[in-house]
Amino acid sequence: MTSMAEIRPFQALRFTEKAGSPADLCCPPYDIINEEQRQGYLARSGNNIIRLELPKGDDPYREAGKTLNQWREDGILATDAFDSIYIYEEEFTVRGERKKVKGFISRVRLTPFSEGVVLPHEETLSKAKEDRFLLMSETFCNFSQIYSLYFDEDNRCRYLIDCLSDGTPDVEFTDDTGVTHRLWAVDDEGYLSNLCNEFKDKKLYIADGHHRYETACNFAAKLKAEGKLEDGGAADYCMMMLVNIEHEGLVVFPTHRIVFGLENFSAEDICAKLADTFILSRHEGVDGIEPALDALYAQGKKACAMYTGKGSWTLMELKDTAVMETVLPSSSKALRELDVSVLHSLVLEQNFGIDKANMAAQKNLRYTRDLAEALAAVDNGEADCSFILNPTRVEEISAVAAAGEKMPQKSTYFYPKLITGLVMNSFEE
Repeated sequence: MTSMAEIRPFQALRFTEKAGSPADLCCPPYDIINEEQRQGYLARSGNNIIRLELPKGDDPYREAGKTLNQWREDGILATDAFDSIYIYEEEFTVRGERKKVKGFISRVRLTPFSEGVVLPHEETLSKAKEDRFLLMSETFCNFSQIYSLYFDEDNRCRYLIDCLSDGTPDVEFTDDTGVTHRLWAVDDEGYLSNLCNEFKDKKLYIADGHHRYETACNFAAKLKAEGKLEDGGAADYCMMMLVNIEHEGLVVFPTHRIVFGLENFSAEDICAKLADTFILSRHEGVDGIEPALDALYAQGKKACAMYTGKGSWTLMELKDTAVMETVLPSSSKALRELDVSVLHSLVLEQNFGIDKANMAAQKNLRYTRDLAEALAAVDNGEADCSFILNPTRVEEISAVAAAGEKMPQKSTYFYPKLITGLVMNSFEE
């Protein structure tokens, strides 16, 4: 049993020049791509990673395995000659501000969450884990990296990463959303050894990719049970992007809640029930929602906005966080005082009757990062109301994970998403 994060370089599987331009070969993570977008990536290039990451058809997973093998045979994909780590930077614009976030991709030893080395921060759904397990069973490959954070108090890791990426990147392109992606492959054994040693006392906090991490653990356990994997074999590791949790380029977007299918929904009745717990103020005009929430966010207040259609919305500010001690007495202060915990516990569960099972099944609740979608769902009659939230702070995420707890599903949305297709991790022995 290990008590530290074990990272190691690896020989990544990567697209060759024969495959085409990286901009035509990469795509966002599978779980944010709809069918129209998938077809668009295929039209751009028959070699797009979407054929492996999000296969379709009668037997999609087997087709992905066949495609992977064919691409290797045809020289579309090739394995790097040397063990390397891959420094990855994204440059992007958010709310008019240009930002950069940089980390590195390596293999990370799989450990159960119970060991406290790799820590989750939110709940997962079984359906997504089954899908990724079946894909892994046919391909023995990670096509996209899990996104994790770590503390780098003395900036030693940052210094090493910056030193190793001060030259021209091996890959650089800007995608359709305006995000520029850069990659440096580093195979200097001395630098790599120093970087790996820096993690001997670090914990890793999963930012995005909980399903894939749990799937990798389950897959490795299955192989060991079948006698097909020795301890420390390639499948005992997964591919992970590691970023300093205090990096100034980290951006978290909120994920809004859309409530639908309720019987006899009445905004007036709900507000009457919430008046003892929240400071409520009614407003007209959706342009005022984000500024109002921004102001309360800056003050550290717990707040959200309930949109009920035709431009009408109610700003909801929690009067006293002490009420959460009664609602979630066994939870940590970090978890109790999250905006999503306040919304889920005091509003959705207590007043709407939407319990955790309902949320998991998305019977009366669905999620979106898009404010316009959250508003339109109510205006067009699909939903009864929607709740607009502020983003979860990065320090709140690490505090909840460190307490050994999990946030409600869809509590965070790290932006931008990591691109899929720059590097792949094959763990076929």
